[in-house]
Amino acid sequence: MGAYILRRLLLMVPTLFGIMTINFLIIQAAPGGPVERTIAVIQGFGTDATERVSGSGMGETLDTEATPGGEISSKYRGAQGLDPELIAELERMYGFDKPVHERFLQMIGQYVRFDFGESFYRDQRVVDLVKEKMPVSISLGLWTTLLVYFISIPLGIAKAVRDGSRFDVWTSGLVIVGYAIPSFLFAILLIVVFAGGHYLDWFPLRGLTSSNWDELSLLAKIADYFWHLALPVAAMVIGGFAGLTLLTKNSFLDEINKLYVTTARAKGLSENRVLYGHVFRNAMLIVIAGFPSAFVDIFFTGALLTEIIFSLDGLGLLGYEAAIGRDYPVMFATLYFFTLLGLLMQLVGDLTYTLVDRRIDFESRES
Repeated sequence: MGAYILRRLLLMVPTLFGIMTINFLIIQAAPGGPVERTIAVIQGFGTDATERVSGSGMGETLDTEATPGGEISSKYRGAQGLDPELIAELERMYGFDKPVHERFLQMIGQYVRFDFGESFYRDQRVVDLVKEKMPVSISLGLWTTLLVYFISIPLGIAKAVRDGSRFDVWTSGLVIVGYAIPSFLFAILLIVVFAGGHYLDWFPLRGLTSSNWDELSLLAKIADYFWHLALPVAAMVIGGFAGLTLLTKNSFLDEINKLYVTTARAKGLSENRVLYGHVFRNAMLIVIAGFPSAFVDIFFTGALLTEIIFSLDGLGLLGYEAAIGRDYPVMFATLYFFTLLGLLMQLVGDLTYTLVDRRIDFESRES
């Protein structure tokens, strides 16, 4: 198993490099970079320069051309009338005075050392920004993942065992409702009902802690923390548990109907022994297979709208704002972090296979 883990870790290097290369090239080809954004602000387009530049076509990057008078025109559309030295200074400030390949190699060299540079617009190191936003994303992702799995797996097993019963029918209705309602829409419903919208005012509407957090006792801090998390986590759980519940049920149903289960029952084994001693490890393999992608989706992607709705400043919102504002250091740093975490979670998922079913040996299969 040690050799297999080592191979997987080594394989992450070219995979991560390829993903970063493709995204770097795509971003370089996209209009409305930081230089164009700053030019638009200087020209009086305001702080929402990115949207205005993209819409008007002024953010497109053009080749440098010679004018009839012999002067060199700016390669940035919308920079007409600005001092060329100012444009050159903007390029130096954002690192665009270097060729594309040099910028890419410099970025990769820094990322290998986990040096992500500084944000273009926030006057902070990217590492400090990530550390600042990390508690929000960890809180949402961790508790949502735990609740989704602790609810979905027992519920899916119970539905499989009681397939076709009244319990199965009623819980299927709840699962369908949870599957049909997007998490962000359910989040708005929770705010309207429980956060002072029109009915009850039981839960806070923003942040992870209260303003008097430092004055609270330890137990009061824990209660305050979960009080703030209750609605956003509930909204994310509703959107995530339905699919996993149905997957668990169908996986267990498929295994329960197999011949080895009939044989085990014929030998006089108890139902719990059959279910958890034989069926469980086989049925859980397909559930574990989807864990890495589900975890990353819940931890980052799925939390974006929830963070916006509940005014939670986490990594999802940070990456979104960086993409909108063309804050390249933050964009590529979050992409690097998310990709690396996703690759590591896939390895964790494979290792979990071996814990559930000892018969699985990836090392011997590869050889």
